[in-house]
Amino acid sequence: MGIRRVISVQPPIPLGDVTIVPAPLCGRPEAEMARAMAAALSEFEIPSAADVMGRLRQAFPLAPLAARVAALAVEKDIIALKGDLGSGKTSFARAFIRARGGNEEVPSPTFTLVQVYELCPTPIWHFDLYRLRRPEEAWELGIEVAFDEAISLIEWPDRLDPLLPERRLEISLAFGDRPDARRAVLGAPPAWRARLRGILTGA
Repeated sequence: MGIRRVISVQPPIPLGDVTIVPAPLCGRPEAEMARAMAAALSEFEIPSAADVMGRLRQAFPLAPLAARVAALAVEKDIIALKGDLGSGKTSFARAFIRARGGNEEVPSPTFTLVQVYELCPTPIWHFDLYRLRRPEEAWELGIEVAFDEAISLIEWPDRLDPLLPERRLEISLAFGDRPDARRAVLGAPPAWRARLRGILTGA
């Protein structure tokens, strides 16, 4: 097990298994960061959906949903990505990280189990726990640090079992009617419901 950190500075510098890459939001005044986030988000639209329980009834590309959720996420948020192999969990994570200011390649952490993106204003820890044998092994990955200080994107969250906090947002992905389309069911705790209302109504 190991942690691959992607540290956001200028310019890109390869250093062993640590890749240092630029992040356009880092080092900017807060107002400018907000404008940059809004500009990134303005590229995306999602179809309207009319189910307050969180089901997006239409099939849609993943990037728009990921960008909308990314714009709402804050420190200590945990986003559990569920679905079969190939359903789009890693694609969602890639689009989420890009929308938060990460321009670097976002590989699946299948073998490292976790990659850390030191983006501003909040780092993102991307977990792929498919190879986790026991929930307790997650402590070796520093998952408690992610839960307390970062935004956590977790593929195969069922591997954590009792260690997965109840405050998580669950996004269950399934195949749509086109190769590039997916359907999603969002399971939101109270802290997320008000934030997600705009997504669920197509606002």
